[in-house]
Amino acid sequence: MTEKVRQNAGNNSVIMPTKKAEPKEKLEDRLKRLINSHEVMLFIKGEPDAPRCGFSKTIVGLLKDRNVAFGTFDILTDNEVRQGLKTYSDWQLYPQVYVNGELIGGLDIVKELIENDEFEDTFPKQVPLEERLKILVNKSRVMLFMKGDRTGPKCGFSRQAIDMMNKTGIEYETFDILTDEDVRQGLKDFSEYRTYPQLYVSGELVGGLDIMKEMESAGELIDAVKVDSSVM
Repeated sequence: MTEKVRQNAGNNSVIMPTKKAEPKEKLEDRLKRLINSHEVMLFIKGEPDAPRCGFSKTIVGLLKDRNVAFGTFDILTDNEVRQGLKTYSDWQLYPQVYVNGELIGGLDIVKELIENDEFEDTFPKQVPLEERLKILVNKSRVMLFMKGDRTGPKCGFSRQAIDMMNKTGIEYETFDILTDEDVRQGLKDFSEYRTYPQLYVSGELVGGLDIMKEMESAGELIDAVKVDSSVM
């Protein structure tokens, strides 16, 4: 870690006034991004630790019992996604589970896969957390781990980070730590940085919001995230 990271680890900043949001993402593009945000993506009612229907509770339990790493999206928080995904997937019920962006089905399908000994052939084997984190921080050249995503930040700190990144004009991806508690807690130890958001470039931690602000003020943020033409 840089000295700035060490000095600022654990510090929070005063929330600044929000700026104009970027243009709203098309629903189909958003759905594609959501179902591809994790290797295994589960759309349920509620959260994994607090499902809000019996079907959601059952499918979460089945995946956890078989050590499947998965992300989730609570359809009760977004009716546009809830209704749009039914048309997109041509599947009218929830929960819905996707693997590598492809619909597997709902609870009944998962139960059938288990009964027919096809579950392990359908779902990826569990990857050690540290290996998952290495893969995630390198998923894109510039990665921002935050609460929510770039079109819907779920805290003031994440919103400020998105505003700064958008001003750079650099392509970047985000990971919603609220969808995966293992990643949310594990990344704190992996990076030795306890707060979010966290910005990575080429797999290396740049820092959190305070450091991003310092770099922006000094005119250094754009240089930190842009592609180095000397290595192209």
